[in-house]
Amino acid sequence: MSGVTSKELIKIGEFARQGGTNLRTLRYYEELGLLQPASRTGGGIRYYRRTDLNRLRMIGELQRLGLTLERIRDLIATGPPEEDRAGFLTQVRAALDEQRRLLEQNIARLEEQRRGVDEALAKLPDCCACSHVPGVGTDHCEPCRITGRPLPQALSALF
Repeated sequence: MSGVTSKELIKIGEFARQGGTNLRTLRYYEELGLLQPASRTGGGIRYYRRTDLNRLRMIGELQRLGLTLERIRDLIATGPPEEDRAGFLTQVRAALDEQRRLLEQNIARLEEQRRGVDEALAKLPDCCACSHVPGVGTDHCEPCRITGRPLPQALSALF
């Protein structure tokens, strides 16, 4: 277990539990070059550093942002910093910039969804005052009997 003491390492099963994943996923990530164990025993048991949990979490976050595992591998592939420190830091910045860009896109998408829900909530009092009952045999309240306009999408989806 080179460079790291055994008490600083986490056995694969515990690492998977702490990372909220499973052994199969960890092995697959290793196969793809996304995550490498810090050490292996003679019997092949994998051990990870506690800080490897940060990499595992980043992989999950990037997946939730819509990136493929192949793109994540390309994005987070950083060479050893001692060979070309400036190049290494350029790669790190590029990975963080990409993650930030994706987060900003998701934030904008979520804010748009929230505006839609707020619009539906603002319309709901009109529905409380209306006697029309949406249903299969009716127009599902489209257009609104009170205003004559279409319902907000979030409300229409529930009617």
